[in-house]
Amino acid sequence: MEWDDILRDFVYLWAVIDPIGSIPVFIAVTAGTSRMVQRKIAYQAIITAGLVLLLFIVGGQILLDLLEIPLAAFQIAGGLVLFLFALTMIFGESKPESEIEESTHVSAHQNKAVFPLAIPSIASPGAMMAVVLITDNHRFHIGQQLISTLTMISVLVITLGFLLLAGRIQKLIGDAGASVVSR
Repeated sequence: MEWDDILRDFVYLWAVIDPIGSIPVFIAVTAGTSRMVQRKIAYQAIITAGLVLLLFIVGGQILLDLLEIPLAAFQIAGGLVLFLFALTMIFGESKPESEIEESTHVSAHQNKAVFPLAIPSIASPGAMMAVVLITDNHRFHIGQQLISTLTMISVLVITLGFLLLAGRIQKLIGDAGASVVSR
C-alpha cells in the first residue's frame, strides 16, 4: 500500500465520518453537563463508533457474500447514498441539525453517546459503507486491510480531539460558523 492510497483512504474516511460536523451534535447532547461528563460521552461515542466500524470491517463483506450482493453493486448503491447525503446537506437540513433535533426526542434512559453521536453522526451509513469498500477482501491482503483500519482509527482519534475541544471551537466560530461547518 502506497502513501497515496493511505491518503486517499484518510480523505474518504474524513469525508464520511465528518469529525468537524459532529461538533454541533456533541454540543447539543452535552448541553448543561459538566466537563467530566462531556469527556465521558466523547470517549464512549468514539469507542462505540470504532467498534461498529470494526464490526463492518470484519463482517461487512462476509454479510454481502452471504446475501450474494456483489461488491460492485454495493459500491454503486454506496455512491448513490453519498450523492443523496450531499444533496441533503446542500439543499436540505444539514446532518448535525437534523440529528440535534432528533436528540431532543431521545428518552432520558437512552445513552446519548450512542445515539445520536456515535450512530449515526460518527459511524454513519456512509462510514459503514466506506470501511467495507476500503477493506475489500478480494482486492486487499490482510496487511493492507490493517493499514486501512489504522487509518480509520486515526480519523476517530482526530474526531475525539474535536469533540474534547468542542466548547472552545464553538466559541471561536459561533453559531453561524457551526451552521456553515455542518453543511
